[in-house]
Amino acid sequence: MIRMDNSIQVGSQQGQADNPQFTPIPSNGICTRLGDKWTVHVVWRLSLANERRLRFSALKKEIDGVTQRMLTLTLRNLERDGLVIRHYFPEVPPRVEYELTEMGAGMLRALEGLNYWVRHNLPAVEEHRRIFDEAKQ
Repeated sequence: MIRMDNSIQVGSQQGQADNPQFTPIPSNGICTRLGDKWTVHVVWRLSLANERRLRFSALKKEIDGVTQRMLTLTLRNLERDGLVIRHYFPEVPPRVEYELTEMGAGMLRALEGLNYWVRHNLPAVEEHRRIFDEAKQ
């Protein structure tokens, strides 16, 4: 019997692919962030704004369906990851603006390849889904 080497090298770490404690994909956290419902909407909208900055109320108005709570959580997570900067102005009433960072803009550029793939493959994916769903009924 031939044994395959299932060790995985990620940066300076090595682990076994069958070890549940080893996470071979360092991008999991970023992929999770991208996969949430509102991240790409917020980053995209900020990328279109003057100086890549918008007030919270403008973001909420321009992103259809987002609640105040979800927009707040999304912006906090993006700020934590360094994709957005929060600017607070101690005026009356207080003003807060959110700005897309260079890293946030870079994330959008990285997604262009995925967007290209989706545009060219979505009809085939939808057809496969339809066939699969019909076969399961």
